[in-house]
Amino acid sequence: MAGQDETTKGLAVGPVTVPADALTWRFSRSSGPGGQHVNTSDTRVSLSLDVASCAALGATRRARALERLQGRLVDGVLTVSAQTHRSQARNRAEAREKLAAVLAEAIAPPPPERRRRRPSKGAARRRVEAKRQRGAVKRARSRPPMD
Repeated sequence: MAGQDETTKGLAVGPVTVPADALTWRFSRSSGPGGQHVNTSDTRVSLSLDVASCAALGATRRARALERLQGRLVDGVLTVSAQTHRSQARNRAEAREKLAAVLAEAIAPPPPERRRRRPSKGAARRRVEAKRQRGAVKRARSRPPMD
């Protein structure tokens, strides 16, 4: 894929590759400094992926992504923007990285459930002994009884 434009490459997200035709690119004028250049160049990049209809994700990953990204999706479409660089090419690369990171986190399998463990007898004994010593230290600070 060497020499290809960023808009014609697919997006690799962990074990999944999203095809280039599933990605939608939009370019607009970026805000911020840049002098005359900023008034004539469309350097801001918005990259969108229709998660709800992306066949490359598969049913399980798509359902997981839709559930985890429900606050970021608009009609099932995930959009990321990049405008930190003055070059459109660098903003394209940053948008691809952002989308890949968000999507990878969304489709990652859930962590294994934590199994509850009881503290060992030795740990419980040490804890009680430490509490007893601390109580003795505090009692030693008090005034001696009046006889």
